[in-house]
Amino acid sequence: MLNGIEVLCHSSIRFCKNKVIYFDPFNVKKNFNDADIIFVTHDHYDHFDEESIDKVRNSSTIIVAPFSLEDKIKKRFSDDKIVFVEPNHKYEVLGIKFETVRAYNNEKNFHPKDKKWVGYLMYFDDRKYYIMGDTDNTPDAREVKCDVVFVPIGGIYTMNKDEAIEYVNYIKPMVAIPIHYGMVSGTNSDAEYFVDHLDDEIIGKILINN
Repeated sequence: MLNGIEVLCHSSIRFCKNKVIYFDPFNVKKNFNDADIIFVTHDHYDHFDEESIDKVRNSSTIIVAPFSLEDKIKKRFSDDKIVFVEPNHKYEVLGIKFETVRAYNNEKNFHPKDKKWVGYLMYFDDRKYYIMGDTDNTPDAREVKCDVVFVPIGGIYTMNKDEAIEYVNYIKPMVAIPIHYGMVSGTNSDAEYFVDHLDDEIIGKILINN
């Protein structure tokens, strides 16, 4: 299930499954320029990083993002290369099917619900991969059924490690991968704690190498 998947850093994820897909490319160090699709969850600097987007995009790349990024994205991409999304909808881009899930904080104000920011539930090879974006353990997130979840654990802006454990043990995916730690908030020790405290039937995998 994890073949062709890398967590480059923080919440920056690369899928190579028929298409080359990046989620929230951030702090990219070299020019890859190989993206078929770039997915952006919201407009904070560690998720919408224009320099990193330029290092992975090429003339054919399509970008998928919430409407809150409309002005910024239209300055960099032509209309035929843009797909704007709203929460709780189904889409298909270049043959890749996915759904959007509303991403927000329950009580904190860093990610307001009314911004309509999203996570992405992706369909590949009869499996569902949920890239949560910056969110808490919300009612929307708890409704998702998936095989693999990429869950933020860093705290402050998102779930912390204990909240993420409670969430993952509730939805019971096959595999859980911690993200959103090691740079902006959270530590490698948090990731180790997270994978060590999941229910026995859930595989925890650390993919960030830093």
